[in-house]
Amino acid sequence: MPSYTVTVATGSQWFAGTDDYIYLSLVGSAGCSEKHLLDKPFYNDFERGAVDSYEVIVDEELGDIHLIKIEKRKYWLHDDWYLKYITLKTPYGDYMEFPCYRWISGEGELVLRDGRARLSRDDQICVLKQHRRKELETRQKQYRWTEWNPGFPLSIDAKCHKDLPRDIQFDSEKGVDFVLNYSKAIENLFINRFMHMFQSSWSDFADFEKIFVKISNTISEQVMNHWQEDRIFGYQFLNGCNPVLIQRCTKLPEKLPVTTEMVECSLERQLTLEQEVEQGNIFIVDFELLDGIDANKTDPCTLQFLAAPICLLYKNLANKIVPIAIQLNQVPGEENPIFLPSDAKYDWLLAKIWVRSSDFHVHQTITHLLRTHLVSEVFGIAMYRQLPAVHPVFKLLVAHVRFTIAINTKAREQLICECGLFDKANATGGGGHVQMVQKAMQDLTYTSLCFPEAIKARGMDSTEDIPYYFYRDDGLLVWEAIKTFTADVVGIYYESDQVVVEDQELQDFVRDVYVYGMRGKKASGFPKSVKTREKLSEYLTVVIFTASAQHAAVNFGQLFLGMYPEEHFIERPVKEAMARFRKDLAAIVSVIAERNKNKKLPYYYLSPDRIPNSVAI
Repeated sequence: MPSYTVTVATGSQWFAGTDDYIYLSLVGSAGCSEKHLLDKPFYNDFERGAVDSYEVIVDEELGDIHLIKIEKRKYWLHDDWYLKYITLKTPYGDYMEFPCYRWISGEGELVLRDGRARLSRDDQICVLKQHRRKELETRQKQYRWTEWNPGFPLSIDAKCHKDLPRDIQFDSEKGVDFVLNYSKAIENLFINRFMHMFQSSWSDFADFEKIFVKISNTISEQVMNHWQEDRIFGYQFLNGCNPVLIQRCTKLPEKLPVTTEMVECSLERQLTLEQEVEQGNIFIVDFELLDGIDANKTDPCTLQFLAAPICLLYKNLANKIVPIAIQLNQVPGEENPIFLPSDAKYDWLLAKIWVRSSDFHVHQTITHLLRTHLVSEVFGIAMYRQLPAVHPVFKLLVAHVRFTIAINTKAREQLICECGLFDKANATGGGGHVQMVQKAMQDLTYTSLCFPEAIKARGMDSTEDIPYYFYRDDGLLVWEAIKTFTADVVGIYYESDQVVVEDQELQDFVRDVYVYGMRGKKASGFPKSVKTREKLSEYLTVVIFTASAQHAAVNFGQLFLGMYPEEHFIERPVKEAMARFRKDLAAIVSVIAERNKNKKLPYYYLSPDRIPNSVAI
């Protein structure tokens, strides 16, 4: 009788193992096998991290194996099991891989296909077509869109983390990490004590130093020692945590009535302010988004305030960007003066502090929350709803949305919800942060997520004119590496543009992002469909770059782009493309490391060895 060798790998995360009964059956072109209990006498099967092998003997020839069915039945108590993969050695010496990387909860059944990526047109066998269709029907019931707040991108329909599908919840280890890190951060940064200080006046800058001691590194030490200096203030707009707002000023705005006489002491080229603008030496950061946003009123005993500043900056003869004029609100007038470096020391310092405060609000709520976390969640939900696990685009993107929906759900539970951390410690709490997202959605366009286009749109693309913009330099290197990789993968599975057009699952994925994520707004520029291999490669680059590199640049990452511990792809051409991708990224790491040598302010947030694959890793 034919004999198959079945190897089963259990996950290594906490509580991944199970004591439940595990049954396996094989579905082949010539028939289906009986259910076989996978059990070895006097052995504890399916322990955490275990790789167990079993002999499965069938009564008759099964032909080509199409599917493996796994059933889990309760032994004592319900015991979830995380199955990494199954491999199968056939009686004829063939070797097949069945990636899974999913939880099996309760008394469930899971049906797996072999690991070869397939477009829907490649499935001509009825049982495979049915499996593909049923998987998407099930997922579309599990992954539902909902509106958390009017005007927001739609998010997952789950009120709390435990309501999420089991496969996208934090595993126990990651979940505990989230809770512990949240509590530890509050403890380590003295946030409990600072909470009370937020509701009153600060008396000493030394209080800030206690924070810096806890997060000490080369950059934080430089900032702590030199934060009052104009050069550090300007540098942070280029390479700090929010390097996406500064733009070249091509015309002085009427709402900022600054004159040459006012800033003459800051100009080093003996030119008028208008001439400096013409030569490209003037830059601007406008916080107009904050205009009209309600300040936090959750504590009636405490008045909180917001500014909507306009900051003018100048590239001096040393090619350093420094501030030369600050107006704290949008409408000029006697009650809204323009502050200058020539003003009294603390007047100028306070003006810069207000700008930095505004930068913090935009960074946290828009640059970080909206433009990385919420956007990545949109891509993730659409992926789960419209792409089966066998689809090459699913296999490519799944690592880059890992835990994204979970961490965003946690944020809606604990951080940005009513009475969450935003309300307690943020001047835009109490609803202001919601208003900000609603306004910022008008500027959330597809093009603005295309890194090279976004840099160019702000007039910040010239490396000769702006030599110290490392966020741009490193970001472009990483963008091109990702785009080369995605083009390689697209080329493997789509031999022509016509194949792209005819891939209905892919088109449904893209359409879901546009209709639900971007609320069907034509002005967003998000495509309703993708018609060429080149555009598909760009689209996939946007998804991966946003979730990995862009998030790392504004949040500072911990894991490593290009490393895919879950092997969803099994084909050699894709593995070779991954190897080339890792080689390209390693070269970028070397370039950045060499540049950072002996720098007092090194920039490493976009070094690939520090970029996490997703916003939650």
